[in-house]
Amino acid sequence: MVLGLLLCLVWLPASAQLPDFKSLVKETAPAVVNISTVPKERGEEVYSFDPFEGPGADQLPEMFKHFFRQLPELGERARPAPRSLGSGFIISEDGYILTNHHVVSGASKVLVRLNDRRELEAEVIGSDERSDVAVLKIEASGLPAVRLGASDKLEVGEWVLAIGSPFGFDHSVTAGIVSATERALANETYVPFIQTDVAINPGNSGGPLFNLDGEVVGINSQIYTRSGGFMGLSFAIPIDVAIDVADQLRTQGHVTRGWLGVIIQEVSRELAESFGLDKPAGALIAKVLPGSPAESAGFREGDVIYRFDGKPIDLSSDLPPQVGRIKPGESVMVDIFRGGEHERVKVTIGTLPEERELLAGSSDQSAPQSNRLKLQVAALDEERRSKWNLRSGVVIESVEPGPGAEAGLVVGDVITMVNGQVVENVEQFEQSVEALPADRPVPLRIVRRGSPMFIPLKLD
Repeated sequence: MVLGLLLCLVWLPASAQLPDFKSLVKETAPAVVNISTVPKERGEEVYSFDPFEGPGADQLPEMFKHFFRQLPELGERARPAPRSLGSGFIISEDGYILTNHHVVSGASKVLVRLNDRRELEAEVIGSDERSDVAVLKIEASGLPAVRLGASDKLEVGEWVLAIGSPFGFDHSVTAGIVSATERALANETYVPFIQTDVAINPGNSGGPLFNLDGEVVGINSQIYTRSGGFMGLSFAIPIDVAIDVADQLRTQGHVTRGWLGVIIQEVSRELAESFGLDKPAGALIAKVLPGSPAESAGFREGDVIYRFDGKPIDLSSDLPPQVGRIKPGESVMVDIFRGGEHERVKVTIGTLPEERELLAGSSDQSAPQSNRLKLQVAALDEERRSKWNLRSGVVIESVEPGPGAEAGLVVGDVITMVNGQVVENVEQFEQSVEALPADRPVPLRIVRRGSPMFIPLKLD
């Protein structure tokens, strides 16, 4: 009896501290909108109307599918029908709205449904694929608008709330906590994502992430899933990043980002020891791109960047967002570790080129990404050839998730032999890779920082 009373006394204060989201939802929900699009027409293609087709349809209960598929046909050849694709939120009383780039990409018409059930056509003011942010405008006034917070003040463990339209169900509310900040995702190098455990599903994309003060701190953008639905890992674009992008889209129609011009890799424990570092931290420069700001400033392959513009670089993924935030033309100080010594380099940041310009400028002899190894390689440069006394080989310029990454290959490695065959050039390397068996490991000889080694490689 006494023990039970004590447990109640301990439990009640803790439960009393759980947040009450009712007033927050009442205050913020009117500014959240549903976004649907009409895809661009594609000749005589036949379009059928299915309210639950598209991403995430397989996650719906079967009874919903059965019921809605009893609806009468709209005709054998229907015009493209609007599909509910995502969410958004109003940031100004005169009708500016933020959402995701992937929600409105490829649309001929964008429709916004407000909280009061009005449906208005929106103009896409601008859209940025790299950050996955888009700005829309509807012709209306006196609209409810969200209050913007500061995403850089978020702390892990803090309560957050999302409002959106998962699977087309308008104004669904889910809550959770911040799991991590400044999270780097594959192929998303310029966004330091907020990771949460807030339930996010197809249709939530572009919707707001609120803190307990009712301020927007992020735009819900992605989930990690193996099922197509929520699995406890959700990612939001920090509102500070989104607003900077939105302001540039509104004022100049495009987004400019800072560019250093290096290919970097993670510093492992083994690499840190080999370079004489106290701990595995920083961004290791595997390649300095020709004609880049890094080359002009005197950066070298093998330099380890551990502080950029006064901010520590613990992981290699920390560097791109920091560089991207610097305005082109500004100069910053970069702390590096080179040859066992700490040095400071001043660099004037350039403008990030388009991806096609980057690929063309990095090497005229680059090969397309291998479908099997997920690598991009280039012809062996004269500097490595003479420095490491190599006769042939190809240099790895990028590594995507796949067999090559799983084998431990990194940017800057020189592949000299594939399954016993000497690699003479890029074309011959691609042919050798395509001929590899998929049922057993094969030896791959590489030269890493001048040291030759064999590693096992297995293709699925």
